[in-house]
Amino acid sequence: MLAKPVRTLLRSLLLAALAAACLPAAADRLVGDAYTYTVQRGDYLIRIGARIGQDPRLIARENDIAWDAIIHPGQRLRLDNRHIVPERLEAGVLINIPQRMLFVFSEGRLAAHYPVGLGRPDWATPVGPRTVRSKEVDKTWFVPPSIQEAMRRAGRPVLTRVPPGPDNPLGRHWIGLAPGTWGIHGTNAPPSVYHFQSHGCIRLHPDDAADLFDRVELGDPVEIVYRRVLLARRADGTVWLEVHPDIYHRGDEPWQELLREAQREGVLGELDWSRVGQVMEREEGIARPVHLRQVDR
Repeated sequence: MLAKPVRTLLRSLLLAALAAACLPAAADRLVGDAYTYTVQRGDYLIRIGARIGQDPRLIARENDIAWDAIIHPGQRLRLDNRHIVPERLEAGVLINIPQRMLFVFSEGRLAAHYPVGLGRPDWATPVGPRTVRSKEVDKTWFVPPSIQEAMRRAGRPVLTRVPPGPDNPLGRHWIGLAPGTWGIHGTNAPPSVYHFQSHGCIRLHPDDAADLFDRVELGDPVEIVYRRVLLARRADGTVWLEVHPDIYHRGDEPWQELLREAQREGVLGELDWSRVGQVMEREEGIARPVHLRQVDR
């Protein structure tokens, strides 16, 4: 049962939303897929989740295994890395922090998307517009004083610089952003992708960092947003909802976010509120269908 304030707000928005529902469906905004994966040698759930953009705990739950279970080559897992593109840009890069996804646009079309690792809650990745300021291969990491101090407090050896090589946490490809001194880069620890563990920079799997490096140019826009509730109607008429935990405690009340999204998409009268409630409660970070009726495909 929905709370009374939510029911009241739903009633107040219903007429406007029903009118908006007559608008034509927007371009398809769902990426990824649900599929079966065959485990390879060296795989474990955290590594798989980091590579595809799915929480390893969700992989475990949907395959009826423990999240730290030992998996074996040849074992088959059900995976689902469907995500909603938050918005479309004419060109450039869009990063949505709660979603831990990076999207690349060219000529108004989605050109690529990748899971990313972002700043931990006490060292948050900042939101807002940026531009690509620099591109470097095999960059030496000059350790910022703040990170040196963190090393000192943790009782670790204090490093001032790390040359290119397997110990360099920047990986091989660096894309510097302005304003600021941080950027988008590869990593020497691929399983750390799709987690909030960095000091604010944006980490990519090494293969994805190389791919992105070739796609962006100096001066390209980079937009970093914070949207934890995403809703989209696909071209086939189905409606999908994706909800993430409020990792930085910056989001609005989630039901308010949902209702704004539903009104903007014109789908308020098309939602199965039982499904919606489940997705809102679970905060799985994967897009789920929430339309009211079965849509012919």
